[in-house]
Amino acid sequence: MNRYLVPVSVLGTAVGGAVLLRDYVAGGACPSKATLQGKTVIITGANTGIGRETALELARRGGNVILACRDMEKCEAAAREIRGETLNHRVNARHLDLASLKSVREFAKKITEEEEKVHVLINNAAVMRCPHWTTEDGFEMQLGVNHLGHFLLTNLLLDKLKASAPSRIINLSSLAHVAGHIDFDDLNWEKRKYNTKAAYCQSKLAIVLFTRELSRRLQGTGVTVNALHPGVARTELGRHTGMHSSAFSSFTLGPIFWLLVKSPQLAAQTSTYLAVAEDLEGVSGKYFDGLREKAPAPEAEDDEVARRLWAESARLVGLKVS
Repeated sequence: MNRYLVPVSVLGTAVGGAVLLRDYVAGGACPSKATLQGKTVIITGANTGIGRETALELARRGGNVILACRDMEKCEAAAREIRGETLNHRVNARHLDLASLKSVREFAKKITEEEEKVHVLINNAAVMRCPHWTTEDGFEMQLGVNHLGHFLLTNLLLDKLKASAPSRIINLSSLAHVAGHIDFDDLNWEKRKYNTKAAYCQSKLAIVLFTRELSRRLQGTGVTVNALHPGVARTELGRHTGMHSSAFSSFTLGPIFWLLVKSPQLAAQTSTYLAVAEDLEGVSGKYFDGLREKAPAPEAEDDEVARRLWAESARLVGLKVS
């Protein structure tokens, strides 16, 4: 036997072990087998990446799944594919552009009028480290889409969620929130030189703070809300970062990325877990990293900052401050 050849059995064992190690590092599969028969779920940004995989998983569990996306061609295609894969015909596409408060209001109005119940709202859509763009309403794009759009959407659907209780709201944040800071003097980067990374971190911190304050306001309603870090996943979200554009990152860092970066399917397990797990009934205002509850950054636990951000967010999107 050639000493440079590795037996297939040994190679298979090594590859299998590496896959298990990668999955352990990235976090495991949702342990709950709960179904969603008769439950309505809304997932923003569900035509690709983590959102699509979450929609696929919840459709497999029997849910009435609404994919809320900006690009309707891609959204319709994803809904069609998910219906085909799961044989669940209750998977539908709806238009929602989180960079437009008008679109958010139109979507919420349609849901309120057409859906009898909404049991799960998963605020999944995001933009990451894009150029200095602004939304239709003049907000810095990352704050506008990642936080303000979802802030308005959630508030507009609260009555429906309360009427459907027990119900759940799930907000996708990121570990990047630990590097964030809420600059109340310049939330929309109108005074400072734009820093796309800092803007992204601020938007993700805003999501955790929003979750904390919303949980306080929802006490006793039967509606829970939690935030999560899904892990770093191989999705279109990082298209503006240039992470895989150089030969160095592809060749040298490739093995590290393979070990630490999740597939969209694996990254969707946390959203799935928070949506269905029976042991999370009544759990609210928490931050999850993978399948484990963890303490967020200190600023994310500052109740005064959370209340102030709520008031400012409400003012910016045109909601009555309460």
